[in-house]
Amino acid sequence: MNIETKFFGEVAIKKEDILIFEAGVPGFPDAQKFVLLPLDADLPLVVLQSIEKQELGFILAYPFAFKKDYSFDISEEEKRALQIEQEDDVVAYAIVTLKETFQESTMNLLAPIVINTKKKFGKQIVLQDSELYPLRYPIGLEEGSAK
Repeated sequence: MNIETKFFGEVAIKKEDILIFEAGVPGFPDAQKFVLLPLDADLPLVVLQSIEKQELGFILAYPFAFKKDYSFDISEEEKRALQIEQEDDVVAYAIVTLKETFQESTMNLLAPIVINTKKKFGKQIVLQDSELYPLRYPIGLEEGSAK
């Protein structure tokens, strides 16, 4: 099937690639169906594109590529909501806020996007320990100099 996207115009997607965000994403409760689209093969970035709202697309980063010690726990309630059975079925991303240069851009480590790649469910999870990770972590920050 073809969809209109925020960044790429019209693209073809497979029905089996559609991710369900049952509660939508914060600020967009009516957008529940998304797809991940590759942004650049050389960068750990993707676009989370709504298939229901063309103008709704988020650039996501694989946070571990920028902050190797990034980790968090998923509550039992969230595991049930995402139907997580095995840790290997889960991938986490961080929403990126683009600035004038990529090095000045930030990613949201406080509220990762968690996806069950096997069951095709996704959710943005707000971490309870807000002191541990910032809302705006600089992508260009050298590893080891965070805090």
